[in-house]
Amino acid sequence: MTAGGSGSRLTEVAAGVHAWVQPDGSWWINNAGAVHGSGGVILIDTCATAERTRRFLAAVDAATGGDRVRMAVNTHFHGDHAYGNALLPESAVVVGHRVTREELLADFILKATPPIWSPSPDWGISQVRPPTVVLDDELTLFTGDRRIELRHPGHPAHTAGDVVAWLPEEQVLFTGDLIFHEVTPLVFMGSVEGALRSLDWLAGFGARTVVPGHGAIVTGDLAPVLAAHEAYYRLILDTARRGRAKGLTPLQAARECDLGPFAGWPDRERIVLNLHRAYADAEGGDLDLIAAFTDAMDYNGGPLRCAV
Repeated sequence: MTAGGSGSRLTEVAAGVHAWVQPDGSWWINNAGAVHGSGGVILIDTCATAERTRRFLAAVDAATGGDRVRMAVNTHFHGDHAYGNALLPESAVVVGHRVTREELLADFILKATPPIWSPSPDWGISQVRPPTVVLDDELTLFTGDRRIELRHPGHPAHTAGDVVAWLPEEQVLFTGDLIFHEVTPLVFMGSVEGALRSLDWLAGFGARTVVPGHGAIVTGDLAPVLAAHEAYYRLILDTARRGRAKGLTPLQAARECDLGPFAGWPDRERIVLNLHRAYADAEGGDLDLIAAFTDAMDYNGGPLRCAV
């Protein structure tokens, strides 16, 4: 176990398999990982900012005796998991879903960050680096004899291009943002119904150790964590159904919603963004990103909390 500064920590969850956990998992503060084998290091995601990515890479370097980073996998296109690609060695190959590459190439937040978060993220990075190797359904990577299976759930969930990294021998699963452990899930760029469907798929791996995209590592029984996600997604769908029946906007429906056990989770204002997605899907329209974030800030009483 290697301390990483600012509460971040690299934890060896199986021999040569490391999880980088960054508390408190709120906006732009993600988890990542590193798999070390005789063929070098394969990273699972990077971080949002140059400072956080440098801490992560330094911790990995110390844990692996300075072995080379051979590849990096992006579990999806959001910048907290992918902007740090820019700091990787030129020789490192970045791998991700085809949609992840497309979305990163279309990214505008890095260069023209809208006034949504306070303080505005200090990226320290000027250019995105998208995957140059892409998959649609699945792809297997090796570092020496160590096997990493990349799999897509087959439908949109957190995003349209979610990928998990599964180590079958070690029974370790890196889920990306298909799991937010006691952090409010975000599905407004994917599908609420798809996120709900993905839960049984995740359970099917039978993982002993799960590294979520945000929040604490899960060891042992994953069922309670998946049950909490199911309850939250059903809350979104039920709230959207009632709100639409009453002629409420997503913001109005959010204000009427009792978050119950989820009220204390970080980033509670995501209920507004998730309701915008549920409304758009139910009505067969496109999600208005600016309107969704404007409503989330209104619900929050100002810009969203950010610590990067």
